[in-house]
Amino acid sequence: MNGVTHSLLRVLDHLADRGDEVLIIAPGTRRDGPKEVAGARIIRVPSIALPKYRRVRVAPGGVSRIKRLLETFDPDVVHLASPFVLGWRGVLAAQSLDLPTVAIYQTEVPAYAARYGMHGIEAMLWSHVRNIHQHASLTLAPSSYTLEQLSGLGVAEVDLWARGVDSSRFDPSHRSEAWRRSVAPGGEKIIGYVGRLAAEKQVEDLAVLDDVPGSKLVVVGDGPWRARLERSLPNAHFAGFLGGEALAQAVASFDVMVAPGELETFCQTIQEAMASEVPVIAPARGGPLDLVDSSHTGWLYAPKDLAAMREHVTDLLGDEAKRRAFGVAGRQQVHSRSWKSVCSQLIGHYSRAIENPHPQVLGRGFTVQTG
Repeated sequence: MNGVTHSLLRVLDHLADRGDEVLIIAPGTRRDGPKEVAGARIIRVPSIALPKYRRVRVAPGGVSRIKRLLETFDPDVVHLASPFVLGWRGVLAAQSLDLPTVAIYQTEVPAYAARYGMHGIEAMLWSHVRNIHQHASLTLAPSSYTLEQLSGLGVAEVDLWARGVDSSRFDPSHRSEAWRRSVAPGGEKIIGYVGRLAAEKQVEDLAVLDDVPGSKLVVVGDGPWRARLERSLPNAHFAGFLGGEALAQAVASFDVMVAPGELETFCQTIQEAMASEVPVIAPARGGPLDLVDSSHTGWLYAPKDLAAMREHVTDLLGDEAKRRAFGVAGRQQVHSRSWKSVCSQLIGHYSRAIENPHPQVLGRGFTVQTG
């Protein structure tokens, strides 16, 4: 499950608790998944699978179908979850009906394209991102880094909306010595990774940790790059996709967690590790800049400096007192970030968009923070 879906499910739970009526318009086929989630009805629109990531579907097409669906439902506000293809149709349809829109920026699609071998089109894709968010009544960015990105694009109405964490589910009490022995039978310290196994996550960077003495690399997650990564990380344990309590147990049982992706707009798994009192090592770019207090709750390293990543991992594995102190400080930092409080903030943003539905478009010139 990706971060977009995870946060959307938490929002749906919150809206259901409030008694709000919700319609979900999503890419898929008639055979895909449930017809309802958290009391919200789901309408699937025709879509195609991405060639290199078949489980991800996009919904190209015209605006008229989305306009008819919105017109029939007559919402107070339209929430655009990680808009790019279907979201572009959605914002245009909503605008034609004079409906307020809140666009949630969650994925750095232009940079993803380069990771998947589509070079030379980043400028065009950034222009598309800019157009989407300039048409929205309000855009919400998950981190200070992405807020600056969008402001650099010329998006006028943009605000910060972070993500919550379930600190009851992700709790150090779920640490399991039995689970640790099952993945590291030699009693090794555990270096953990949690996330999709896909090109943009840069899991291959963990190869520099595959032979750290006295350690075991444990990879939790699944995706199109799994077979490739199993070949490049021959000493790692691949746990596959874990959810629910199994995921909480695994995370709490790590000694450190590494999140190597340099394109994270937020990185929810970092908060989940911190809530579990597990220190985190991540690149100093994007969402981790807001989440990891370097030398206090974990370490940040310069992007692409894998030697520094390894040094930080070995530093924490070799110093139990520091590792413990970082873990305790991390949980203290995220403990108050409940999904209830974060979703209540979102309701406030909805109200703001409803009061001011018409976007303010800035000039055409823009710069993009990419490094």
